[in-house]
Amino acid sequence: MLSIVFLVEYDGTNYGGWQIQKNAMTIQGELQNTWEKLTNTTTNFIGAGRTDAGVHSVGQIASAKIDKIIIPENKIALAMNSALQKDIKISKAKYIDFPFHPRFDAIAREYKYYIGKDISIFKRNYISELKYNIDENKLFEISEIFLGNHNFTTFSKINDDIKNNNCIISKSHWEKLPNDIYKYTVVSNHFLYGMVRALVGVMIDYARGKRSLEDIQDALSKENRSLASGFAPPTGLFLNRVHYRKEIEDKLEFYSD
Repeated sequence: MLSIVFLVEYDGTNYGGWQIQKNAMTIQGELQNTWEKLTNTTTNFIGAGRTDAGVHSVGQIASAKIDKIIIPENKIALAMNSALQKDIKISKAKYIDFPFHPRFDAIAREYKYYIGKDISIFKRNYISELKYNIDENKLFEISEIFLGNHNFTTFSKINDDIKNNNCIISKSHWEKLPNDIYKYTVVSNHFLYGMVRALVGVMIDYARGKRSLEDIQDALSKENRSLASGFAPPTGLFLNRVHYRKEIEDKLEFYSD
């Protein structure tokens, strides 16, 4: 069983998300079309995270089953990057001969979200602009209530493909960066559709004084999507890393830590 695995970076601004769609350019579609042009073979690339339109990645993992090696491993990234759109980059590539599913073998994913005020037009697609004054201490405080095992139905969009709405969040915190930029980091064993943007939206509402801590805790426990705040924009959201068991990461050799 032979597969090709990519570590993929992309600027999602001009794409309809990861998954192939009929009427939009997508990351999956661009990878498959480029691979077909280079190898004259068709295949189906599966991504570890099905990012939405406008969402970016520095750590997407994509793989596809192949019949034979056509491009030498040390030349795959160069060949793909020379043919791909310039807002998609293969950071690393590897052939593997063991069973691997980038989505189902993942044990955790890490997302980052960036917000700030008075954002330069050159950064507007990567940092979501705050429209309100916030209390940063409240922003730092509220992130901790999501740690642990919770049903996140309230803070998600409907997706019939997801059967388990319980997620175990192991990291949820905000950090202040220079120039009044705030970075949210969240790690979970899995994520629901729209979950990160929903969490950011409700945390901003708390930090601006629109919602109380008790109100948000109650909304979380009631598993009712009507109790959510608005979704934060896709701009500012990055799939940062996908985590696998150590034996898989050692074989992929994509990570230094």
